[in-house]
Amino acid sequence: MTFSSLVFICIFLPIVFLLHTFIPSLKIKNFLLIIASLLFYAFGEPVYVLLMIFSAFMNYLFALMINKSKPKLFLVLAIILNIGILFIFKYTGFFVQSFNNIFNLGIPVPHIALPIGISFFTFQAMSYVIDVYRKETNVQKDFFKVLLYISFFPQLIAGPIVKYKDIEKEINDRNINIDEMALGLRRFIFGLAKKVLIANTMAICADAIFDGGYINVNAIGAWLGAIAYTLQIYFDFSGYSDMAIGMGRMFGFHFKENFDFPYVSTTIKEFWRRWHISLSSWFKDYVYIPLGGNRKGAFRAGLNKLIVFFLCGLWHGASWTFVVWGLFHGFFSFLEEFVSGIKKMPRIIGHIYTMLVVTISFVIFRAETFTEAFGMIKTMFTNFNTSPAYANVYMSQLNPFFITILVIGIIMSAPIMKLVKIIRNDEKDEHKLIQISLYIIAFILLAWCLVRLSGGSYNPFIYFRF
Repeated sequence: MTFSSLVFICIFLPIVFLLHTFIPSLKIKNFLLIIASLLFYAFGEPVYVLLMIFSAFMNYLFALMINKSKPKLFLVLAIILNIGILFIFKYTGFFVQSFNNIFNLGIPVPHIALPIGISFFTFQAMSYVIDVYRKETNVQKDFFKVLLYISFFPQLIAGPIVKYKDIEKEINDRNINIDEMALGLRRFIFGLAKKVLIANTMAICADAIFDGGYINVNAIGAWLGAIAYTLQIYFDFSGYSDMAIGMGRMFGFHFKENFDFPYVSTTIKEFWRRWHISLSSWFKDYVYIPLGGNRKGAFRAGLNKLIVFFLCGLWHGASWTFVVWGLFHGFFSFLEEFVSGIKKMPRIIGHIYTMLVVTISFVIFRAETFTEAFGMIKTMFTNFNTSPAYANVYMSQLNPFFITILVIGIIMSAPIMKLVKIIRNDEKDEHKLIQISLYIIAFILLAWCLVRLSGGSYNPFIYFRF
């Protein structure tokens, strides 16, 4: 992965970007992006690139059929196809194993390799077909434009989930200027730095503590591991989203934001308005509202939310730990519908409550088994043994570099960029100075990231497996 990351940053992306910049024809630009996207996916998934093309083509055909006759029939067929593909490649082994465990059966468990990013491109394809059915977007008669939408490499394997209607205009006609390309490149670099410098540093600590087992840590070590993973997953995923948004902007596409400082939330409901926004809005538009939303009373709204959180947990992976993680969030979201005092808590108390729920939930998310998850959570609240054997585990992680990055990560989890925006509106000269400073910082960070990557300090993005 280290080599492929350097190849992508130093060779693949610059070549595609330069070709795209200097090719005059939009049609050829789009064709270039399709070829680049397929090559990008084929680098890691040489066989499953055919699956992605098949998915794009079938959804293209279903959308055409929906636009001509029997729309409901072809919508149902499209949903069955997409869910079927997702089930076969992602959940077959999981459900067979679960049935074996429940009914004490011995059905052979199939081992099917998971196509990278299948959940993302499948949800994008489904949103296109559903929006055509709802007449919220125009049917696209050019298959290659649908293929570009589904396969576009910046956000192909880890989001954000993009709706066709949001980029339809830019597929058909987009203007690219130097300022937009420069801002996109800077956003890409900042996202890369979030991943390589912060997320990967937090990963070293989180992996050491979680992989060492809960029986080998006390409460301090368990909390350190949980906090490290909470920061790791945020900077890992938001870093990828920043990279995708930045690359999209470099090529003339504007994706919606996927994170809005979720760790400042004071309720779980607010957290999900700020965390993985594209997935939250997908489930809201295509599951929650069709189920009735909040139109049928508070209890039904809470039940609908539980269903959505169950599916959200299952979407993240073929494991019951992911399902419980989703239901854990769903329970507190449901609770907030009925306990009005939660919303009325002082902001600092609400923030502590939310981060406590989020941090504990990520322990479940990170764990491989329920035994590991609940053992670690129990340790966080009960094991206050301070013997040297326990202390050595967490003290070995608390080196000056880790502590520095930990502090930076906590600070950057807050919306400090809003202060920058305030400064930008004060003085024009100051605005220019800030812009120049940010570009200088970006290129220093890029150089640092390349050094770290060349040294082998890279972990795959967490959301690649979803």
